[in-house]
Amino acid sequence: MDTAPRVVEFGSHDTALQAAFCDFVPQVFRRADFRRWCEWGEWTDDYRAFAVLEEGRAVATTAVMRMRLLVEGREVTGYQFGAVASLPSHRGQGLAHLVMNAALDACGDAPVFLFANPNVLQFYPRFGFQPCEQTLFAAEHAAVPGGTPASRIDLGDAAMRAGLSALSNEGLPVTERFGVRGYSTAASWHVANGFARPLWRLGDDAWVCAEVEGDTLHIDDIFAREPFDLRAWIPRLIDRPIRSVRFGFTPERWWPEATEAGEDLEAWLFVRGLSLSPRPHGFPVLART
Repeated sequence: MDTAPRVVEFGSHDTALQAAFCDFVPQVFRRADFRRWCEWGEWTDDYRAFAVLEEGRAVATTAVMRMRLLVEGREVTGYQFGAVASLPSHRGQGLAHLVMNAALDACGDAPVFLFANPNVLQFYPRFGFQPCEQTLFAAEHAAVPGGTPASRIDLGDAAMRAGLSALSNEGLPVTERFGVRGYSTAASWHVANGFARPLWRLGDDAWVCAEVEGDTLHIDDIFAREPFDLRAWIPRLIDRPIRSVRFGFTPERWWPEATEAGEDLEAWLFVRGLSLSPRPHGFPVLART
C-alpha cells in the first residue's frame, strides 16, 4: 500500500481545507492567523495553498499569492510564497520540500519571490532562490502637528476594504522600481493580524499607512489615484513634532530626496527567475506575505 505523502492544492472556495490551513498557521507562526482575514472575504482566487494533510489536519504548507509586479516600471505576473513550514512534530521528513516543489511546479517559469526569517536562510537556495538585499529609506524633515487631523480607517468595515481594493487596483503604484499593483488583500492580512500601522484617509482618493515613533514618522504605504503633496499632509498625520521620515517602500515618486538608511534587516528577500534593479530598493511593507 502506497503511504507516500500527497500534496493537496486548494483555493478560495475550499472552505474545509482553508479551515485546516487556518488551524495550522498559528502552530508554527505564533503571531500569525488567517481566520479574521478569511472572515473578511479576503482569500481570493489570487491566493492558493499547498498542504500535506494527515487525517484532515495540515502538517506542512506553502501558500502562493499571484501578484502584478512592477520591476523598473514594467509589469510582470509573479508569485510570492508565504507560510512555508511544517509542524515541529513532522520536521525532518522532507514535507517542506514536497510542498515547495508542488508550489514551484504550479508557478511554471514565472518569477517567484519570498521573505524568509533568519532561521531558514539556507533552505531556499536549494530551490534556486537567490538572496537580494532590501534597503531602508529616510529623510530629514522637521514638522509639527497642524490642521484637521486625518481620519483613521477601519478595515473591519467591508466598504473600507472595497475602497482599499479600488485604490490598490486603479491607483498609482507606490513605487515602480520594485513594487506591485492590486495587493489590497496582502495589506488587509497585515491589518487583520494587527501587524500594520494605522491607515489614514486623506481624501476619497488618497490613504496613507503611517505612525509616529519617537520623533520619526514612519510611512509604510500610500494608496492614491493621483500624485499629491505628501509634505503638505504631514502635519495632519502626526500628533507630536517630528524630525525625520522613514519609508516602508522605495520613495522615488513621493520623496525623491530620501537617502539610503542602511539594509533592511527585517526583510530577508529571496528571488527566483526575477532580475531586479541594481539600484537600491525596498518592496512595500504591506505587500509582503
